[in-house]
Amino acid sequence: MAVVLILVLLVVGSIAFHLLSPWWWTPIASNWSYIDNTIVITFWITGIVFTAVVLFIAYCVFRFRHRAGNRAAYQPENKRLEWWLAGGTAIGVAAMLAPGLFVWKQFVTVPADASEVEVVSQQWQWSFRLPGADGRLGRANTRDVTADNPLGLDKNDPAGLDDVIVEGGELHIPAGKSVKMLLRSIDVLHDFYVPEFRAKMDMIPGTVTYYWFTPTRTGTFEVLCAELCGVGHPQMRGTVVVDTDGNYQAWLEQQPTFAKSLASVEKSAAK
Repeated sequence: MAVVLILVLLVVGSIAFHLLSPWWWTPIASNWSYIDNTIVITFWITGIVFTAVVLFIAYCVFRFRHRAGNRAAYQPENKRLEWWLAGGTAIGVAAMLAPGLFVWKQFVTVPADASEVEVVSQQWQWSFRLPGADGRLGRANTRDVTADNPLGLDKNDPAGLDDVIVEGGELHIPAGKSVKMLLRSIDVLHDFYVPEFRAKMDMIPGTVTYYWFTPTRTGTFEVLCAELCGVGHPQMRGTVVVDTDGNYQAWLEQQPTFAKSLASVEKSAAK
């Protein structure tokens, strides 16, 4: 009977913790309500299955407990029960996976008015690149990475000369405007992850991945690397600041462009 009581209390405690826990979602800084809804659906399905399985075990422990003179009835198979279990499992798995297809479509369908921000990862820091006055990012290639050009920008591409470079610093983005994050790695596999944005994506050397979001509240959020990328992985952290439009423009005007960085390097080399 003690085992039965423990199992029942486990179910009751788990449900109570889920419903009453103050640790629900981290502060929402994006528009991913449909991702949250999908997680809630998964919680309900797995919660119902967990409750049913544990209570069934408790019932079996109580119903078929040892009693003097009772003998177990051996039943090698029960096709009807097997069909119910297989069918129920299939329906439950489909109910959890199907919403993900709709979520993924929205996840990769970028609004036409979204601005672009490039995130460049390397062991073990984050760098960022934003379009300049022309609104376009210039070409970049890992083969062009040097000590003087750490992001590998094409010096012969005029579209890249006014690109804003933020090397190892804070990234600022304006609140209420859609942003497409272009993700590029110049060494190993990384993953750009801001937990409050409810989104992350692997950064694969040799290709450019992306996702988009719309920050809906101002604040300062920590960037983490969600892939084990070497001994400095735990220290690979950064900061994203969601600003009001005025503060964002003021910050943007203070950042160096690629052309200014090249001029500074050439000036230092001439000394």
